[in-house]
Amino acid sequence: MKFTVHRKILFRDCDPAGLVFYPRYFEMLNDCVEAFFGDALGWPFQDLHQDHAVPTARIEAGFPAPSRHGDALDFALSCSALGATSLGLVFQARCADELRLRATSTLVLVDANGKPTRWPGAIRQAVQPFLEADPT
Repeated sequence: MKFTVHRKILFRDCDPAGLVFYPRYFEMLNDCVEAFFGDALGWPFQDLHQDHAVPTARIEAGFPAPSRHGDALDFALSCSALGATSLGLVFQARCADELRLRATSTLVLVDANGKPTRWPGAIRQAVQPFLEADPT
């Protein structure tokens, strides 16, 4: 199963050529992760960040086609792996049927002291429907 977030490309997202400025995609990916934690996992960031955090330990992205101001993108998130303290994510952003962004990342759950800590059982269970054998 994939978690999907719809996002319109705004003027602020673009460079002077009218294309999405690539660092803005990383903000959009983080917005997708935040929505996933709140809407799909039931652990909104405002609660999670009381005594935990989920920093990105690794991220890789490719941009097969440009996105422009006004485009409507659907960001699909699935999970590739759930470790004791880590979570692998796979993202695809499409405008209609055209792939615009492909990315993978690894999050690590850390405690208030920044030390990796195990995912709570309820979160592990909530992630299960989004784990895919081949999420690409």
